Amino acid sequence: MEELQKRIAELEEELQKERCRNAITAREKIEHMSGEVIDSNPYSRLMALKRMGIVNNYEDIRQKTVAIVGVGGVGSVAAEMLTRCGIGKLILFDYDKVELANMNRLFFQPYQAGQSKVEAAAKTLQYINPDVEIESHNYNITTVDNFQDFMITISTSSLMNGPVDLVLSCVDNFEARMAINTACNELNQLWFESGVSENAVSGHIQFLIPGETACFACAPPLVVASNIDEKTLKRDGVCAASLPTTMGIVAGFLVQNTLKYLLHFGDVTYYLGYNALQDFFPTMVLKPNPNCEDNYCRQRQQEYQAKPKVEKPVEEVSDTKPLHEDNEWGISLVEEYEQQEEENAQLVNTGLKQAYTISVQPTNSQNEIANTSGPSLEELMQQMKSL
Repeated sequence: MEELQKRIAELEEELQKERCRNAITAREKIEHMSGEVIDSNPYSRLMALKRMGIVNNYEDIRQKTVAIVGVGGVGSVAAEMLTRCGIGKLILFDYDKVELANMNRLFFQPYQAGQSKVEAAAKTLQYINPDVEIESHNYNITTVDNFQDFMITISTSSLMNGPVDLVLSCVDNFEARMAINTACNELNQLWFESGVSENAVSGHIQFLIPGETACFACAPPLVVASNIDEKTLKRDGVCAASLPTTMGIVAGFLVQNTLKYLLHFGDVTYYLGYNALQDFFPTMVLKPNPNCEDNYCRQRQQEYQAKPKVEKPVEEVSDTKPLHEDNEWGISLVEEYEQQEEENAQLVNTGLKQAYTISVQPTNSQNEIANTSGPSLEELMQQMKSL
């Protein structure tokens, strides 16, 4: 039985290779017939951003190195997106194996069950884009020995033999997040943290710049701050939910901001949340904690405070003359209910809105005066007694 399953897996892998070869051949024929202007890297479609005037240096993506820690529901999809965008090098970290339970997510396929996630991911990504250099590490970064190797890898394994351009955290536990946070603070390495909730209907991404923004230890979750072993919180028979939709959305946000940072276009978000139940997308900037327990975080804060602040130039707004200077009667256009809306406006947090407003009914002062001029209560009681 085991030999049969092994043979089936080999046949499925050979079939996937053949499909990839056929797809590449078919694409080359179509491009030759259509006369389309082809990028020298046929797998990168970032050339379209240059044509639209968004990115001028899309070719720089081939010189970039990104490390992804955690090749699960978010990390595997993020790795595939970066591969299709023609990233120069990907470094993958994970120690789990592919299970049939992972088939409710994207990327992995049933024949890969039993393989390590980084091994299965590396093979699939090589089929998608052979030009991308894939480096995989099948170990747990939270152990002492592996943590040291992890730090050495992200600080020396880029295409330029230096630090990686960005670290993407796609892990599912606080212990691994804290390990990544510690390494990035010590190395002064920029990184993105991402996550999906256990009920699979919300998620977030966070951009962490050592010293400038809050690190993961500046405002830790209660389970970390209380020194509680999160493994003790797992309930028997209860498994975290996962949806390919939520995973894909969070991975898309993560890679979109990764591209914006690497290619310098648009505004990179510091924090972006996602609540699928209300389609709510909160954003914020988390400032570092001066009393952070991480020594390197406090050191990076001091270094950032010592840097000279560059003031952004303020654009001078020139006085514009009115369209019609001869407005003899002083006519102006105003919104009909603008004043009333301003009076009823209330201060709410960013991202929130009022469900409804209470309309203020106009009062008639004349009626009020007329009502108060009538007989008093005592006089009315006397009239009723006399009846």
